[in-house]
Amino acid sequence: MDLPPLLLDRTDGRPLAVQLVAALRAAAVDGTLRAGDRLPSTRMLAATLGVSRTVTSAAYDQLLAEGWVAARHGSGTFVVGMPAARRVLSLPSAPRPRPDADRADRVGLYAGVPCVEVLDRAAWRRAWRVASDAPPDADTDSAGLAELRGAVVEHLMRHRGLPADPAEVLVTAGSTAAIGEIARTLQPGARVAVEEPGYQRAVGAFRAAGLVTVAVPVDEAGLVVDALPAGIAAVYCTPAHQFPLGARLSAARRVALVSRARAEGFLVVEDDYDGELRYDVAPLPLLAALGRDVVAHLGTASKLLTPTLGIGWLVAPAAVRAAVVDLRERTGARPARAGQRVFAALAAHGDLARHLRRLRRELADRRAATVAAVVGAGHTVLGDAAGAHIAVPLPDAAAERAVLRAAAVRGVGLEGLAAYHEGPAATAGIVIGYAGPPRPDLDRALPLVGAALTAGSP
Repeated sequence: MDLPPLLLDRTDGRPLAVQLVAALRAAAVDGTLRAGDRLPSTRMLAATLGVSRTVTSAAYDQLLAEGWVAARHGSGTFVVGMPAARRVLSLPSAPRPRPDADRADRVGLYAGVPCVEVLDRAAWRRAWRVASDAPPDADTDSAGLAELRGAVVEHLMRHRGLPADPAEVLVTAGSTAAIGEIARTLQPGARVAVEEPGYQRAVGAFRAAGLVTVAVPVDEAGLVVDALPAGIAAVYCTPAHQFPLGARLSAARRVALVSRARAEGFLVVEDDYDGELRYDVAPLPLLAALGRDVVAHLGTASKLLTPTLGIGWLVAPAAVRAAVVDLRERTGARPARAGQRVFAALAAHGDLARHLRRLRRELADRRAATVAAVVGAGHTVLGDAAGAHIAVPLPDAAAERAVLRAAAVRGVGLEGLAAYHEGPAATAGIVIGYAGPPRPDLDRALPLVGAALTAGSP
């Protein structure tokens, strides 16, 4: 293997063998050398470093004694990794995205987690094999692979009723990444309206680009369009299934939003993060179908399949697409092709359509069970029969905190609506995501959620 630079200083008071041990040990600690890496022979390393073989042999013997390497007869010397006693002392613990990640017995019911349990593993493996048949890429493509853009066009037409041409589609690295790209094409310091409560990663993406976010309320009919301030550059919304309250933007408000965008010259960013998942009636037409000239439509594979693919799509006005492509050309940032090829293979073989049918059946059943547990505890559910989470209103912030504590004591991880507000929470309640856990864990957790609702908000 190619070793990292190993600098030996003959003016250093330490023996060369000691310096070499320290350098190899440091390479194993920082990950430059990984478990399973084969080290050069002592003779070859001595020749490379310009030292005697006695130095390299002594260094290897010391590393072998400390447990950093292992010698395999007839094969050579291999890095084992960090000795167990040192690993705990030297490496920081992994970050915990959720406060309950340290409890293996706790069931996390969080919004935004896909139902990977229904993914056909045989189809998954087949798609990766098909994707691996393509030769390694020697070039780059800022718009995305043609076969994926064609698959997205068919998907949008079949499942979202949006006619599009492959030339109108840009592949993205997911919804949040696309929001960040769009944000960077806007004038720094511009104001962007966001839903309140809403998707806080979108808020973060806009702010990271130097934009100012303005919170706009939502109600049972979605974003309150009349509350949009004047002088905004864009508005971000989730009209198919408002995140997290679950409302569907009414037809009247959709027309009003598109009309205001045209009259006032702002861009509407439509995040259709789970628009394919509806269980009662057909969804209303996409905002993009009403105003292709002022709406940037975002879709993602993360909620339908898995974040592993790291892809999504953007259908937007020509000026927006050109600005995003120009940004990618200038920065070199673009979605990886592996996930694109896998998604295209799933679509080409019909596995994506079959997966969506299974997913809708499973999530419809999970939603019914979740709603039953909430209603059985004497509470109501907000929003439409859609998506992969529900919101449960509570009387005040104190009740929200009490329910979260009661759920945690019972081994269930939940989030409150306070986490979805940019400022002080105007709406209290909890959000229950029912897609992520394996079905047995969900079935075990739902009665505990009902008990927590009863205990926390009598």
